[in-house]
Amino acid sequence: MRKIGDMSNPGRPQPRSQPRGQARKEHILAVALKIFAENGYRGASIAEIAEGCGLSQPGLLHHFPTKADLLTAVLEYRDRLDAEKFHVDDPTPGTAALRHYVNIVEHNAHLPGLVKLFAIVTSEAAVNPAHPARDWAVGRYEKLIGGLAANLRLGVEDGSIRADVDTTAVARLVFSMMDGLQLQWLLNPDRVDMPGLFRTFIDELTTEITTPDR
Repeated sequence: MRKIGDMSNPGRPQPRSQPRGQARKEHILAVALKIFAENGYRGASIAEIAEGCGLSQPGLLHHFPTKADLLTAVLEYRDRLDAEKFHVDDPTPGTAALRHYVNIVEHNAHLPGLVKLFAIVTSEAAVNPAHPARDWAVGRYEKLIGGLAANLRLGVEDGSIRADVDTTAVARLVFSMMDGLQLQWLLNPDRVDMPGLFRTFIDELTTEITTPDR
């Protein structure tokens, strides 16, 4: 009798183990995201995450060998969810691309735990080159800034954005404002209207970079 996983008969369809394994990983990431958001990276334990997933610690570590590996995967998972929900990876010419980030900030205002996790991890990664999320943080900004700048350049090409606009500088400004407001909001959520302030900033920025007759 042929055992599962036996590759001696390559012409016969193999068991569909990958989708099940991928589903298990997605479940682990969803649980870990919630626990990291509630307790922070240092406060969350592999044992707690494994229990939340209904797994043993060895079972969890089979998918993510270290806590650092799990953190990186969780951060990438969160970015992927945002990209899919708000279409930030889609080509969106001109200032319309800026509206994606207004929507994200409004969404994040209902998720203080996730905003806190992001703030803690990126701050630690910024000052510690050996931090497990360092590569993620650097790569994330490169991708976000590059993607938004490319969309803004499409606006320059179609004439909706002024030709003299430095699109990379504008993209950096957008994410600096976004992240800075998140920190102020975490410190004083009752007095800082994060979504409203960011929306106003984007409205004013749009007016500033748009071609006058458009």
